[in-house]
Order: sequence, then structure tokens, then C-alpha cells
Amino acid sequence: MTQRWPALDFAADRPVIESLHAYLQVVGKLPTRALPWCNHSWHLALRVVPRGFRSYPVEMPGGELEVIFDCLSSAVAVETSTGFSDGFEVTGQTVQRFHEQLSELLRLAGADTSISGAPNEVEDAVPFTEDTRERAWDEATLARIHRAFSDANRVFERFRSGFVGKSSPSHLFWGSFDLAVTRFSGREAPLHPGGFPNLPDRVTREAYSHEVASAGFWLGGGGVDEAAFYAYGYPTPEGFSEAEVKPEEAYWLADLGEFVLPYEAVRNSDDPEAALMAFLESTYAAVADRGGWPRETLEIPRGAFGKPYDVEALRRG
Repeated sequence: MTQRWPALDFAADRPVIESLHAYLQVVGKLPTRALPWCNHSWHLALRVVPRGFRSYPVEMPGGELEVIFDCLSSAVAVETSTGFSDGFEVTGQTVQRFHEQLSELLRLAGADTSISGAPNEVEDAVPFTEDTRERAWDEATLARIHRAFSDANRVFERFRSGFVGKSSPSHLFWGSFDLAVTRFSGREAPLHPGGFPNLPDRVTREAYSHEVASAGFWLGGGGVDEAAFYAYGYPTPEGFSEAEVKPEEAYWLADLGEFVLPYEAVRNSDDPEAALMAFLESTYAAVADRGGWPRETLEIPRGAFGKPYDVEALRRG
């Protein structure tokens, strides 16, 4: 069993990370094509579950279907409400072969949604049916990656419970390959300039239609050569980069316009969950305070196990 907050090494793990990212791009085409568009693309994200990553259920003739990328068994499974359950092993096959296998599995399950296409939000968007590059794979690395996402997801969901305004779930975007949780002020935002590779600007502009304070976790890349947590606001409030955030290992990365906290700093702290929560809370406060959010109407006590917060006591102050 992989222990919580496992060691991650971006340089060593990168070949497996890139393979997993490529496979999840294929999986992600199903909810993109088979679900009504939900605000901010939330329908296409994958949820972190105990064994891996799961799509939202999609409609099929006579029932519903979901795809699970099982990181503990290194396999992909398709399960339906009609009783179908089958899968295939992930062994480092080419994306072309992975696409063939998942397409056939969906056909056998009774789904008629095409998952053809090419990856999003990457520069080298080779169509799935043409991607015959060799892929690195290692089940132990996969298990560590999933464990790290699970640990981040657990804290993100607890953070989410302290907000009564609009908030996203904690979910994995397979295009950018990051876990994210986002809070909204309720006000419209300026039109986003777009410009992400292989992503229509209309998708980006819909995602950022309203003011956000967003935080997330990714495995490395984009100028950060290690796994890290990030936080930003859109639009970026004036003076945001000068905010004092916690813990002390967090820093401002001007190239990204975000605060960054190395995963290793969280992992090696005396209390990883408290360290990460401090980052989430302090960066959110920096966005909300500098952006003039009505915090008193948006925030509630973080969720306690088994009971809701005391509304009457909160209103009494």
C-alpha cells in the first residue's frame, strides 16, 4: 500500500506522467461529447476516487455509463446501469491502441458516442488514431501519482466546505492535467483573452466568465520542475503578488501569475494537511480581500463530521 503524501520526482516520473496524461485525454473525450455542457466545463472533469479517476456518468441507450481509470490495478473499466462491466489492462500501449481498446469497450457496452479526436491544451496535439509513439509505464509510479492526487483532493474538499457561495468540486482537468477547486465571487469577469494551445477561446472564456479564486495541484511542468500547488485569481486583483501567504515555503511566480507551494514542502511538514490548508486559505483571502469580495456573505465554518454548521449561532455573530 502506498503511504499518504508519497515522494514524487518530476524528472524521474515524467515519462509515466506524460503517458497517463495522454490516456486520460482519450477518456475525457467521452463526457465532453456525451453530456450537456455544464458551466465552466465541470462536466468533463474527472473525479478522484479510491482506486483512480472516474468520469461523470453519461447517458447511453437504456441507462447510464461511466469510465474508471483504475490506478491500483493499472486498468480501464467501463460499467453501466444495465449490468455491463468489462475492461482492459494498461501496460504502456500506444495511444492509438488505447483509443482502439476503449472505443471497442464502449461499443460493447452499448454506447454510440465517438471518442475520436486529439488532445487539448498541449502543443503537440497528435490525433489519437495516429499516435503510435512508445509509452513508458510503471505501476508503482502510477500508484504514487494517484495517492498524491488523493491526498490533495481530501484537503481540497475540506477547504471547499467552508464556502457557501458558488464553488466547484475538487476535480481533475485532463487537458491541463491538474486537480483544481475554484470559488466564485458571483460577479462577472472581464472577457478572458484565451490563447491556450489546442483549446477554443470560447471554452476558456466560458470557464472564466465570472470572478474566481482558484487553487490546484499539478505534477510539474510549465516552468515548475516539481510537483506543486498553485493559487491565482481571475482577474488578478491589484497587489495580489505582494500578499503575505502561508506557509513560508510558498512563493510568487511571475511567469505564471500565481502563488506556488512545492509539494515537497507540504509532504515534509509536521502536518501536511494543515500546511496545505494554510496555503489555500491565505491565497483565497488575498484574492477576496484585494478583489473586494463580500466575504461575510460567502464564508461559513468549515464542515464538521456528521452535522451542518449552526446557522442561528453564525447569524448572531
